[in-house]
Amino acid sequence: MNKQSPLPAPGAPLQHYVSIAPFDLQSVEAMTAEQSKVFQASQLRLMWWKFRRHRLALVSGIFLAALYFGILICEFLAPYNLHTRNMDYIYSPPQQVHLFHNGQLVGPFVYGRQMTLDMDTLKRNYIDNQDDVQRIRFFCKGDRYRFWGLVEGDRHFVCPAENGQLFLAGTDRLGRDVFSRIIYGARISLTIGLVGISFSFLLGIVIGGLAGYHGGVFDLIVQRIIEVLQSIPSIPLWLALAAIMPITWSPILIYFGITIILGLIHWTGLARAVRSKLLALREEDYVLAAQLMGASSSRIIGRHLIPGFMSHLIATATISIPGMILGETALSFLGLGLRPPTTSWGILLTEARSVSVIAFYPWLLLPMLPVILVILAFNFLGDGLRDAADPYK
Repeated sequence: MNKQSPLPAPGAPLQHYVSIAPFDLQSVEAMTAEQSKVFQASQLRLMWWKFRRHRLALVSGIFLAALYFGILICEFLAPYNLHTRNMDYIYSPPQQVHLFHNGQLVGPFVYGRQMTLDMDTLKRNYIDNQDDVQRIRFFCKGDRYRFWGLVEGDRHFVCPAENGQLFLAGTDRLGRDVFSRIIYGARISLTIGLVGISFSFLLGIVIGGLAGYHGGVFDLIVQRIIEVLQSIPSIPLWLALAAIMPITWSPILIYFGITIILGLIHWTGLARAVRSKLLALREEDYVLAAQLMGASSSRIIGRHLIPGFMSHLIATATISIPGMILGETALSFLGLGLRPPTTSWGILLTEARSVSVIAFYPWLLLPMLPVILVILAFNFLGDGLRDAADPYK
C-alpha cells in the first residue's frame, strides 16, 4: 500500500500540474495539416463539415435549392402557359414518355391520342395512336407568357411536338395541363412558407426575447397569451381569421393576408424557445458587463444573446416552414385561402374534392406529391441543421 504524500507546510506553494515552461512554437509547427485545419476552423466551417456528413439533409438541401431556383423561371420550365386550355383533351390522363419505337431509338416522345366518349358513363376514354409518334422538343418556342408579369416571352425548356400534345400529369376539367400548373403553383406555395416564417421569426424573437430578458409581469402576460393561443384548435382559428378578409381583396392582398395569418399562429413556439434560452443566458458574466457599460436591453438581446443560439433558431425555423406550407394548402383546399386566378398546390387540390372525380381522374391528386416531398425535405434539412448547430458534440 502506497504511503500518502505529506501535506505541504503552511505557506509553502501548492503542487500543480500546469506547465510553466515557455510556449513551444515547434510543437505547434509539428502539428499535422489535418489537425491544424480542425483547430483553426471557424464555427461556421465546423457546422458545414458536420452538416455535409448528414447525407439525407444534404440531399434535401440540394433538392429544396433546386425547387426555389425553379420558381424563379417557372414560366420557362412549364410546357404550357398557366391558362392554356386544350378543349379537345379534357380530363386526359398522363402520357407516358418513350424512347424506342418499333425497336429503334427515337428519343423522348409520346404517342398521339384519340378520344372516345362512353355514352353510358359519359366518361372520356383516350387511346394511344401507335402510328402517331410525337417527339418532345427542348429549348423551343411554345405558348406565350409574361415573365413575372413584366417581360413577354415564348421560350420553354420542354415543348410538345408541332401540333401535338404533352400532358405529363394529365389535364383538368378545363383541359389545362396539370404539370404546368404544379410548376406555377410552386411559386406561391413555396414562397408563402418563407414569408410567413419571416413574420413569425420577427414576432417570436422580439416578444420571446423581451419576456426572457426582463421576466416579471411582462413574461407572465406573454406566457398566458401563448397558452391561450396554443389551446385554440388550429382549423377553427384559421377559419375565423380567414373569414375576416374581405372577398373584394385582390389576389396579392389575400396572399399577404394568408401569410400574416400563418405568422400569427406559428410565432408562439418560437417565442417560447427564445425565452427559455434567454433565461439561461441572461445570467452570464458578459451580459452583466454589457449592462455595466450602459448597453440598452435591445442591444444586449440583439448583439450578445441572440447570436449565441442563432443556429438553433435557424434549425427551428426550418422545421416550422412545412407547417406554413401545410396551412396554406389546407386553407386553399377548404376554399378559405387563396382564390383563382392565383394558383397554388392547395388550389390545385380543390379539383379533387369529389369522390367521383378521384375515382375517375386520380391524376388530379398529383399536386399532393410535391407537398409531401417538400415537407419531408424540410424536416430532413431541419434535422441536419439542428445536429450541425453544435459542431463540437
